[in-house]
Amino acid sequence: MTHTQTDNGGAALDAVLSAAAQSAAAFAATAPRERAAALVRIADRLDAAVAEIVRIGGEETALPEGRLRGELNRTTAQLRLFAEVVMEGAYFDARIDEADADYVVGPRPDVRRVNVPLGPVLVFAASNFPLAFSVAGGDTAAALAAGCPVVVKAHDGHPRLSDLTARIVTEALAESALPSGVFALISERDDATAALQDPRIRAASFTGSTAVGRMLADLAATRPDPIPFFGELGSVNPVFVTPAALAADGERIAKEYVASVTGSAGQLCTKPGFCFVPDIAPMRAGITAALKGLGETRLLTPSISTGYAQRRAALMSASGVEIVAEGGLRTDEDGFAWVVPTVLTVGLADLEKAGDAVLDETFGPLSVLVTYDERAALPAVAERIFPGNLTATLHLAADEDPGPWEALVAALGRTSGRVLFRGWPTGVSVTAAMQHGGPHPATTSDATSVGTAAIGRFLRAVCFQNAPAAFLPAALREDNPWGVPQRRSPAGLSHDWGTLTGRY
Repeated sequence: MTHTQTDNGGAALDAVLSAAAQSAAAFAATAPRERAAALVRIADRLDAAVAEIVRIGGEETALPEGRLRGELNRTTAQLRLFAEVVMEGAYFDARIDEADADYVVGPRPDVRRVNVPLGPVLVFAASNFPLAFSVAGGDTAAALAAGCPVVVKAHDGHPRLSDLTARIVTEALAESALPSGVFALISERDDATAALQDPRIRAASFTGSTAVGRMLADLAATRPDPIPFFGELGSVNPVFVTPAALAADGERIAKEYVASVTGSAGQLCTKPGFCFVPDIAPMRAGITAALKGLGETRLLTPSISTGYAQRRAALMSASGVEIVAEGGLRTDEDGFAWVVPTVLTVGLADLEKAGDAVLDETFGPLSVLVTYDERAALPAVAERIFPGNLTATLHLAADEDPGPWEALVAALGRTSGRVLFRGWPTGVSVTAAMQHGGPHPATTSDATSVGTAAIGRFLRAVCFQNAPAAFLPAALREDNPWGVPQRRSPAGLSHDWGTLTGRY
């Protein structure tokens, strides 16, 4: 295992990448039980260091203790969840088609297919989740679970926390006796872009700004040997409130809307940036009450602070935009913004006329209430001005007929990775069924970065035909030593295709 701060030039980076490449085959061949045990050991060591993690994390990010403790719990829980995924073995997708001389489309050879690790993965840590999307976060957990060595680019917003986390991961993997080179931390941006273009890196993942994500995606795509790049970029996560829901639950919706917009100072990729309502009057008092007493919160980094200030100014000066709650913004001598939440409103026609000046994501505690007149216009609006998002939400009244809203829900399903009802998009559950991804521009690939399906990003399929038993991977062997699920197709079934009783 390697923990390397690559501030001494290309030689250190080359050593990291060489170690990762050299460990790849041996790590891919480790038994599921060994890999799962290593993930659990990382989780245990992180939990044991909670006091130090929270202290350093708070000093670097200004996030409160409760948020950091909750995020650490999420981080270790997803490590343990991926340990269960590894032990279950379904991700291998092992398929065995027995040789069949009488196969209906011609003699069939013995064909066996299995998913295998891609190889070393470069993970770009995120700023807004210094634990759950950082050094030991979901991308690292999924890649290690898949059997891929991981090289993490630390985010410069929390370098000490990254260093601490990397040491814990390194020690846990060493105790697990896994091949040397399975994990490393790098810190320099130039090293990260060099690694992304190095043939020893076989995939990359990123969570961050649209501009940086697109630049990195282009680098990955224009290599002599292009590699998968899984980038989570930006999302405005539109929310739609029906007239019936507003009439029945306007006060509750207003309170929950403010909580979702202001949580973690609005620095969440699922923050609702736009909320469509037929009228803001039923929500205005509730919004004012929910915002009352909220003090300043520091944004995570100077670059986020600059971006927030620019977007807020652009929105507040856009034609047709009115202020519901002005909030506040000041910048300290270190370049960090201290913010009080801002809520604006605009009519749907003015929103469309304003274009990107209003429609782009604002990363921070700001959201826009959009008033609409006609329900029938919303599906086209959703697809035209919000073509790709991580989430979209519809608030219906408890007893409301959903029929009139089917067209909107269908549009939201085409433009979003997750569609919510009577809830709020912040607070992404780490589950088997979660989809945290969406059409461009939310992501560069419609894969998920949260939940057990995230492991699939770092796998590829290999087929073995008429292979001697000695050459078969363990997951495809007849004795199945790892006990993984195997989908078998015995000889003789093909002549029954289309005739099985009860299938149609």
